[in-house]
Amino acid sequence: MSNVPPPPTNLRGAVDLSSLVNRPPAGEAPAGEQPAGALTLPSLFFEGTDANFNDFIDLSMRVPVVVDLGTERSDQWKQFTAVLDRVVAGFGGRLVLVKVDVDANAQLAQAFQAQSVPAVAALVAGRPVQLFVGALPESQISDVFEQLLQLAAQNGVTDTVTVEGGASPDADADAAAEPAPEPPLPPLHAEAYDAIERGDYDGAIRAYRTAIAQDPRDTLAVAGLAQVSLLARLSGHTADELRSAGAQAPDDVDAQLGVADLDISGGHIDDAFDRLLTLFPKLDANGKETVRTRILDYFEIVGVDDPRVGKARARLASLLY
Repeated sequence: MSNVPPPPTNLRGAVDLSSLVNRPPAGEAPAGEQPAGALTLPSLFFEGTDANFNDFIDLSMRVPVVVDLGTERSDQWKQFTAVLDRVVAGFGGRLVLVKVDVDANAQLAQAFQAQSVPAVAALVAGRPVQLFVGALPESQISDVFEQLLQLAAQNGVTDTVTVEGGASPDADADAAAEPAPEPPLPPLHAEAYDAIERGDYDGAIRAYRTAIAQDPRDTLAVAGLAQVSLLARLSGHTADELRSAGAQAPDDVDAQLGVADLDISGGHIDDAFDRLLTLFPKLDANGKETVRTRILDYFEIVGVDDPRVGKARARLASLLY
């Protein structure tokens, strides 16, 4: 996160609805006369669309904008967004959150390269920053946002938001969450989620495996097991370490699986599939089975309805048969 990439050109060109930026509350001085660092907005939480996103690019010149990318079809995204609401509210107005439904906003999905959701990015000084893919535990999200604030400070983006009407950021988060209460998770899913929050990936894996043993049709547990297994494999390794090992041993199964895991976690889905499917014909029977199993896990992580999964599935089938 030390370098901010240049903004994609297709983040610009939307209708300019400038009311969110430099908007003074009723009866107060205009934004140019507010105290340095003061920024008043109607909320900390917004809906981002292809049509209004120019507002948030401009807003990011003053306060970091966290971008929550997902699909309304996913219950997992709804649960994860509630977690993001709490974390953002806990930063006391130093961040705002913009929720984007990638199904309804194809330009933004392309601009942020949202190849797998849920995914979280940010805007700092008008420029996009990729943060992470997948539903991280709350404590890890807070750590990422602390780093984001450091990056924002380096770019002079240090304003703090006051919510119009004097509501506290925490109250705003409560109001945002109020219309969509989530049903409780099944007990084993809740056990797995709590274990992930603690960083106990082994405990989460055991819970998901028990759920699958009780109901092999529990597709959410299957997907959850694949996701937390990925987190467990990546834990304790750096990106440089994994990529260096992969470069030094291009035909080593474990080394290439490590790089593929890294690509999946970073949203580089096609790269991960291509790496393993290119390696596949060179392997012995045991190696092929190991790679096949990992690719099937990736299908669950990415989503079986994703077109990239269909493409990779067809390629794998041609190699098998």
